[in-house]
Amino acid sequence: MEKRSDLHLINKEIGETPNEAILRLKEGNPEYKNVTMTYAGRLDPMAEGLLLILSGENLKVKEKFLHLPKTYEFEVLWGFETDTLDLLGKVLKTENISISEKEMKGAINDSLGKFIQTYPAYSSKPVSGKALFRWAREGRLDQIEIPTHEVEIFDIEFVERRIVGKDELLKTILKKISLVSGDFRQDEIKEKWKDVFSNTESSDFTIDKIKVSVSSGFYVRQFVSDLAHKLKISGVTFSINRIKVGDYTLQN
Repeated sequence: MEKRSDLHLINKEIGETPNEAILRLKEGNPEYKNVTMTYAGRLDPMAEGLLLILSGENLKVKEKFLHLPKTYEFEVLWGFETDTLDLLGKVLKTENISISEKEMKGAINDSLGKFIQTYPAYSSKPVSGKALFRWAREGRLDQIEIPTHEVEIFDIEFVERRIVGKDELLKTILKKISLVSGDFRQDEIKEKWKDVFSNTESSDFTIDKIKVSVSSGFYVRQFVSDLAHKLKISGVTFSINRIKVGDYTLQN
């Protein structure tokens, strides 16, 4: 953790919610035990990386930090689709379809600029006074209109491709899910992943890593889902690492 007046930069771990990250900060720094804190820029439980935590005078200017641009490194696991658009979701679809690096690079390069992005069904965006994920968990998404917003991709690049074996991939997925506490349907989801892998004939799976610089409010999970649909293939977010917020970086 680095402290700059009333701004605290920490590396949120996989499995943590932002509020759990704040508690970890306070436990490691008892002088902040009774200090009011909040975070600026949410990260999903399965995501990791730079989290800005505010206290003192910065609580009054939270909006300033919320609107800062961000940079992510994320991975796409091809051939799967889940209801949460990441590993912490029920598998809805699997397929053994390959995609070339050339096709994938062309699709991401076409994504540069401003566009309208739909909020993920499993997100905290409020609709009629209730978070979207609650509508989704209740099976009532058809009763509401899922909101959209404008986002922008400033820069995007393909980083690398790797091939992962079936057993190693399942082990990694189950480990990541086990890091999450709270009620996220973990047991049910882990059993579904086990069932999916026990019934697949594929032995190797493709994971692509991408780096993107974006405007505030950008959802990596939704972008991956939309990218996969554009390419007519199933794809799910395998990992997310936020490495920069405004001028603040993990290296700070």
